[in-house]
Amino acid sequence: MRETSVDIGSKLAKSVLWLHRLVEDNRSDLNGNNRNLNYDNRMRGIVQCQDNIIMERNGLYPQIHSMKNLFLAFKEARKGKTKKYYVKRFEKNLIKQLLNLNIELKSQKYHPEPLRTFILRDPKTRKISKSVFRDRVVHHALVRMIEPIFDKNFIYDSCANRKGKGNLFALKRFDLFKRKITNNLTSKAFCLKADIKHYFQEVNHEILLNVIERKIKDEKVMWLIKQILGGGEQNKGMPLGNLTSQFFANIYLNELDRFVKHKLKTKYYIRYVDDFVILYNSKKQLEIWKSEIDNFLKEKLKLELHPDKSKIIPLSRGIDFVGFRNFYHHRLLRKRNIGKMFSVINKHKKGEVSKEKLIESFQGWQAYAKWANSYKITKKVNNEIQSQK
Repeated sequence: MRETSVDIGSKLAKSVLWLHRLVEDNRSDLNGNNRNLNYDNRMRGIVQCQDNIIMERNGLYPQIHSMKNLFLAFKEARKGKTKKYYVKRFEKNLIKQLLNLNIELKSQKYHPEPLRTFILRDPKTRKISKSVFRDRVVHHALVRMIEPIFDKNFIYDSCANRKGKGNLFALKRFDLFKRKITNNLTSKAFCLKADIKHYFQEVNHEILLNVIERKIKDEKVMWLIKQILGGGEQNKGMPLGNLTSQFFANIYLNELDRFVKHKLKTKYYIRYVDDFVILYNSKKQLEIWKSEIDNFLKEKLKLELHPDKSKIIPLSRGIDFVGFRNFYHHRLLRKRNIGKMFSVINKHKKGEVSKEKLIESFQGWQAYAKWANSYKITKKVNNEIQSQK
């Protein structure tokens, strides 16, 4: 039975009342981490949102723009940013902001605002483009609903931007593969260490949308994805700073993952964003695989391996992967990551960084450094910090 305007108005009123109650119930927890936002709940998001107000039958899109999903997306988007002025401004009129997003999305009148771009030097120079906060809420709302659909099809050793994975997971997998391919470190082996040239700038929108459409049949969801990608005004590239870019990056390169695992049948392959490694005991075979991978990237994904950063290296020389230099029997920190810590110390000496910020930076760096053989350098950094006023 088709709903009347009275029915819709009644449901809208109920949704506003529900949201008021939800905001008040969560008000005391807005500055902390809510257990309701753990991964299990996110993976069950599609089921949870069946109870949402303003829900159409048999559609994914209404679950994305539902008030409940937008509220949970807001809480995810604000994590770690509670003191930012743009978060406080959005939160000040939270119900109105979410209602506006709900109406814009439901009527398909939503248009993302222009990206905000800045230059990051750490130490290499990168251009980072990020969406404004209200658009980031939409990104989280989208990913919350479609991530479970795609994640189950990703290979186990796709390690970036996935719950339960990350750089330390990739590091442990590298160690495991290293031991297997060298008969527990008793024989020689090689590594194809590869990097995709200008990956985020070169992602082809048409190819990406075709891949997504294999799983997503809802035309309105596809419309929203196209809006996020630029509304058809450009045909390639994704901003580095957005959640959706990270997620779409995994969808796009899942095509490469499946080619490497199922077509080439390589066992010891790990990918972290656009960096990947293949371990094997034959340099000649790795050269063949490298050529086949480069051809696949060019023909199927309109990408190519970086000519200077894609090399076959003996494991004995050490492999630079996920922030560490990995050798047979030990692991070292990258020199540039050591340099970044000393750079913070020097800024503190000049009065550019507070002691509190210095300690905070050291604690984060130390948590990272402990995964390497770094006792001496960690002691040196700690002594340098203790000598500061």
